[in-house]
Amino acid sequence: MRNLALLNVLWDGGDYQVGRKTSLSFTLRGARLTLGLCVQPEVVRTFFENSKGLARGSGFAARFLIAYPDTTQGTRMFKPAPPSWPALSTFHRRITELLNKLPTLNERGELLLPQLSLSPQATAAWVHFHNEVEHELRPFGDMCDVRDVASKAADNAARLAALFHVFEYGVTGEISTEHVQAAAQIVTWHLYEARRFLGEVAVPRQVDNAMRLDAWLLARCRETNVSSISTRDVQRHGPPGLRDSQVRDAAIAELVELARVRLIKHDRQKNIKINPALLKDERHGAA
Repeated sequence: MRNLALLNVLWDGGDYQVGRKTSLSFTLRGARLTLGLCVQPEVVRTFFENSKGLARGSGFAARFLIAYPDTTQGTRMFKPAPPSWPALSTFHRRITELLNKLPTLNERGELLLPQLSLSPQATAAWVHFHNEVEHELRPFGDMCDVRDVASKAADNAARLAALFHVFEYGVTGEISTEHVQAAAQIVTWHLYEARRFLGEVAVPRQVDNAMRLDAWLLARCRETNVSSISTRDVQRHGPPGLRDSQVRDAAIAELVELARVRLIKHDRQKNIKINPALLKDERHGAA
């Protein structure tokens, strides 16, 4: 987290002043950064909590193309591998060919990178994508809750389109409309992934616990055709991490505050009564 500003500048391709106390200070120019991270949701949640808003407020999270795939556990049945992967082999050969080309440096050791341009038609396609995303930043728009991420969508689309062009044609020629449209489609998919991810994982732990309990309660009521569930049932069969009584009770209190449930006490038993409107909506949706 101490280096978020540096990582942001490197992603932007900007200059960065490096101050040293015991050695010569210098300015980092012409550097480029590509970063790929594959981490578990709990690690990301801890990172966002510890950053205290800095990860999103600084624009660091917005620079990523976020993917949050559903788990495939329980469905990964064994399948024998095919004898060959011709498309993958072709991809690896092309990537190796591009990586083997040495970068051009100036006398100061800085990168001298070629510049690519969009064709007029590709420019129009990029502007159209930019405006579509911008339109969804309005109140109640699809991206109103992830404005930080959506603000970088057009930049990421341009970068992807350039990568597609280089992969296919090298560093000469104009970027085509097809490459811009393909990049826009991929970035759009990641935008909706980011919205889902930031709404489910990158939220305070107590809110996440309440969300998971809420989803479990509704599913349990639908399966058993009931409108209330005992706290003991939650402790025995509820979502992982919510079987601890203190964690469970805090999640229930959050749902009570939101009028999603009521806690009804009878003798020594506590039942969680689901808001009837929620069950009505669920049954209507299922119908």
